[in-house]
Amino acid sequence: MEKDQNENNLNNISENKTNENSDNEQNMDNPSKKDIEEHKPEEKTLEEKYLELEDKLARTFAEMENQRRRFEKERDDAFEYGGFSFAKEALSLIDNLERSKQILENDEKLKNSEILNKTLEHLDIINKDLISIFSKNNIKPIESLNKKLDPNLHQAMMEIEDENKEPGTIVKEIQKGFTIKDRLLRPALVGVSRKRDKKDEKDPENKDNLSQK
Repeated sequence: MEKDQNENNLNNISENKTNENSDNEQNMDNPSKKDIEEHKPEEKTLEEKYLELEDKLARTFAEMENQRRRFEKERDDAFEYGGFSFAKEALSLIDNLERSKQILENDEKLKNSEILNKTLEHLDIINKDLISIFSKNNIKPIESLNKKLDPNLHQAMMEIEDENKEPGTIVKEIQKGFTIKDRLLRPALVGVSRKRDKKDEKDPENKDNLSQK
């Protein structure tokens, strides 16, 4: 009899646990209204929705405006500076003309001859025509001689002693520089003046003193 009673107790315990689990599952599947209200996100007011939409539209228009400006700048640059590389290479024509003049002028057989003078005259005409064509296309030579050295336009290649010029004054132009519109096409290669060092001035005096002794 005790055995039957124990079995009944075990069955009752098992049924209670089953019922509790069932209730818990039911509660999870069917949350109460209170639980729903606690976890339900707060709905935005009509004014908040309007302000959010207005902000999104403003950001979109701002991005579109930035893209439009970038496109216009790229278009203008392509139109104004599209021939930058071609113009830079075309400068070699002027360089070659200048080299040809120097070679002819230094030729001892041709010096002071009529044929040399005529050839140089023709080369000067060609050079002026090229400069004129470049200028019409906003490619202009940089003024250098007797100007102060400007790192944005000139590149110093040497220093030349000159007591009559302020230090840093351009006294020799090695290669002509050019600009295209407001951009540097290539810098002018120049020589700039410098004062004689005091050490150099003293050395001759010392030599003279030693020779007198």
